[in-house]
Amino acid sequence: MKYINTKILGLLLAVGVLVASCDSYLEEENMTSLSIGTAKSNPQTFDQLVASVYERARETTTHYQPDMYYQLEDLGTDIVTRGGTVSGTNDINDYVNFYSTNWTIHVYWSNQYSIIAAANVAIETADEIEGVESATKAIGIGEAKFFRAMAYFNLVENYGGVPIILKQVTTAQTNFTRESEEAVYTQIIQDLRDALAGVQETPNEYGRVSKDAVRHFLSKVLLTRGYKSFGASSDFTEAASLAETVISNHELVSSFESLVSIDNQRNSEVVFAYLFGTNSVSRGWGNSKHMMYKFRFYDYPGLSRTVQGLTPMPTPFYYSLFEDDDQRAEATFTRILYATEDYEAVVYGDTVNMVVGDTAMYFPKVAWSAAEKAAVPYKVINPGDYLRSDGITPVHYPMFKKFDDPTVPFTQPDQSSQGERDMVVMRSGEAYLIAAEAYLESSNTTDAAARLTELRARAGLTTAVAPGDVTIDLILDERARELAGEVNRWMDLKRTGTLIERTLSHNPHAAFNNALTSKHLLRPIPQTEIDNSGGSITQNDGY
Repeated sequence: MKYINTKILGLLLAVGVLVASCDSYLEEENMTSLSIGTAKSNPQTFDQLVASVYERARETTTHYQPDMYYQLEDLGTDIVTRGGTVSGTNDINDYVNFYSTNWTIHVYWSNQYSIIAAANVAIETADEIEGVESATKAIGIGEAKFFRAMAYFNLVENYGGVPIILKQVTTAQTNFTRESEEAVYTQIIQDLRDALAGVQETPNEYGRVSKDAVRHFLSKVLLTRGYKSFGASSDFTEAASLAETVISNHELVSSFESLVSIDNQRNSEVVFAYLFGTNSVSRGWGNSKHMMYKFRFYDYPGLSRTVQGLTPMPTPFYYSLFEDDDQRAEATFTRILYATEDYEAVVYGDTVNMVVGDTAMYFPKVAWSAAEKAAVPYKVINPGDYLRSDGITPVHYPMFKKFDDPTVPFTQPDQSSQGERDMVVMRSGEAYLIAAEAYLESSNTTDAAARLTELRARAGLTTAVAPGDVTIDLILDERARELAGEVNRWMDLKRTGTLIERTLSHNPHAAFNNALTSKHLLRPIPQTEIDNSGGSITQNDGY
């Protein structure tokens, strides 16, 4: 079989294995492998090329080593740190010895260009495939440009200016150069405006890109560009307007608990989600978010290993952000772990019994006294002890349940990342926060306060936010409570100019090493890309 090949800096990107469309997009079985050379007469080839862009975009969000993919989103911020005692160093979280040879930053770069390559194939080949209806072509090209824009946004915010490649690269090339950040943003916004014109308002297949998905992402891009020296004067106002359209079309779910329930995944609030589903073929690597923010709980009496956990952990600061009446806390993480197996032991001459369903561990919000802890038969860990070894585990904290997926039992450890939940990428809850931030930057604190008040009311917080109280820190705190684990926290802090201050103030490991500086507002360019280009791609300052 002759595959369609593109190449960027030594990475061969085969786009020959394609995915057939289905009732719930990318949720069913891979049905066919085609090549452009033999399939130009089949109009379905175009659909499959577009579906391959979806698949690449989805698969770069999760992996057999999923912690790597989340490291560049949350780790090294104010709300997520590494899951170990406060000692030693870590290149990504602590910003120590963050070299251009780091495997994570290399794979992240390669993944984004893989998406771009697949999008370029779909866009450039659209006119070569026979029998494709004009409406289908416009929709597919719009979808491909949407994903290409997302990939370039991830690249430009992590690495700064990068090579802009908009055509298939069919022969080995090395002479690539970095464009300016402004040029990359110009291309991103052009792609998104083209996508907005091309995609459907309401797609007939769940999981496909809608106009609201484009509006939502464009609002975030414009919000981000608005802070930059080359931002347009209208960026904040247009970001707010686009976010308002998304809000009007996607009603908030009545409660946060219902929003995150696995039984209510496809709700009114969802703007765009990656689908995985029950089919082991089309599921790919699976949704691994159920593994996030879990320590070695199974080392404690009465608790069996029911899920594989990832190493990063929320910071103590994150847990402190929730008011007593904030219903998002209970829906997001649990302070009580119940026994999953019977346990009996003799402790200091007394027999301790625990049966399934008994409390096995408890994380009180307010610290218990030594006497209170001694009076109960289960383990109690106070807020100040999350990062202190107790001789059983080095760290321990209220575990996330926001993404729990009971369809993935730990009886098959090699399948531990094979989650079936949809991965919600965009929802109107974030649109409220984008609008609030855009209003604040436009000096419209009245509308900013109104949007924050409405979102907080869904969480059971009835006190209105006053316009005079709206600050970027308030919005970032609200984003943490609402969106932890869902959106890229590192980009949020970078966008708002608060990465250094908030990380050093609230990330205990980063503060311990105190190495975070302005150079870390960009990641290092992967050394392999510099080497393969013969030096035409240059390194970021300070690396």
